[in-house]
Amino acid sequence: MTLDEARTAELATRLDGLLTRIDTAVAAAGRAPGSVRLLPVTKFFPASDVAILRALGRREFGESREQEAAAKVAELDYDDVEWHMIGRLQRNKARAVARWAHTVASVDSERLANALDRAAQDALAAGERNAPLRVLLQVSLDADPGRGGVAPADLLALSDLVAKAPGLHLAGLMAIPPLDAPTDVSFANLAMLHTSLIAQHADATELSAGMSGDLEIAVEHGSTCVRVGTALMGIRPITSA
Repeated sequence: MTLDEARTAELATRLDGLLTRIDTAVAAAGRAPGSVRLLPVTKFFPASDVAILRALGRREFGESREQEAAAKVAELDYDDVEWHMIGRLQRNKARAVARWAHTVASVDSERLANALDRAAQDALAAGERNAPLRVLLQVSLDADPGRGGVAPADLLALSDLVAKAPGLHLAGLMAIPPLDAPTDVSFANLAMLHTSLIAQHADATELSAGMSGDLEIAVEHGSTCVRVGTALMGIRPITSA
């Protein structure tokens, strides 16, 4: 067996197990089959792994570094794949991200939203994209500025701004649970914030929550998209340095 064949077999086995795990969590929560999507997180992994997962039926991938993501997009040149920017994003990267991203899942300030709106409008005008940039608002559940996220008290004002931006489409909410708080409590709080958001913006139905270690709890509290890296991809082959 070649290295490529071995990696394909490994990813196929991991993917099957993960999809079963998600289906089990959905059933346990009494939710409709297929109501939770898997977003493979391929940051730090080579483009060849994305190619394998695409052959296995995946069509969405999460990346967290603009330069790495842009290189993969260019190398693979797929027209049937949606790329998600899931990491913290600086405003000076907005123009570059707007060229390749289907979704930015980490919008947490008016300044970033405005920068992405301008960039997406420019990309639309230049023919570099054919639809507004899909946006998830990242909400902070612990008020830690180092982890990103808009404060819950400012969430609805930011949602109003994004909803009115012609270059953006408000799709929902994303959060990362605090490390020092009970995960169940964090996801319950997130679910309440999402309910408030939907009351103001009925189309903002996506709730991106849950990763390798806590996806079952996230699904129980209404997550519609789980972002999974390690459980699918294995240990990172390179560091973030």
